[in-house]
Amino acid sequence: MDLTQGTEQQKQTRAKKMMLWFGIISLIMSFAGWTSAYIVSRSREDWLSDFNLPEAFLISTVFIVLSSITLIFAKRALKRDDYKQTITFLVATLVLGLVFAYNQFTGFNSMVEAGYNFTGPTSNPKTSFVFLIAFVHVLHIAVGVVCLIVVLVKQLLGKYNSKDMLGFELASNFWHFVDILWIYLFLFLTFVK
Repeated sequence: MDLTQGTEQQKQTRAKKMMLWFGIISLIMSFAGWTSAYIVSRSREDWLSDFNLPEAFLISTVFIVLSSITLIFAKRALKRDDYKQTITFLVATLVLGLVFAYNQFTGFNSMVEAGYNFTGPTSNPKTSFVFLIAFVHVLHIAVGVVCLIVVLVKQLLGKYNSKDMLGFELASNFWHFVDILWIYLFLFLTFVK
């Protein structure tokens, strides 16, 4: 397929989708680097092999999965040009995303209350990795929340419909990516001791 072919709008659509995928690939590489460093660091004498993630991280995982499901419903509603259902499911996705972030910070708080900090004398390499990996992921959730807010506002203004949903699709793809990324990170941090 020749990427230089098509109308100006088709070229811009392909360019925007490609830029999103470049961003996603760079994020995959970053998290692959951190999880690789985690694996290598497990051989340290001061590694906490008996540390378990706080329950709040499991709870947050449920909420991020639910948020992806509601976003799928929002997209289906948009494809049917069902304005009200699209708004309803977008708002639900946004709320579930915020609940996810809240639970992540509850998890961080639980770790600090248990005596683990990111740095300093009460830090540990394993818990420092957990803080780093989960916090950087939460930052990407914040970006996703901003994207969802923009999509919601544009939908409220009638910008999207079944024939014009590029911005919605880009935000949706990014949100599903951070969802899948968290599931991987949660399973990794839970089972790779």
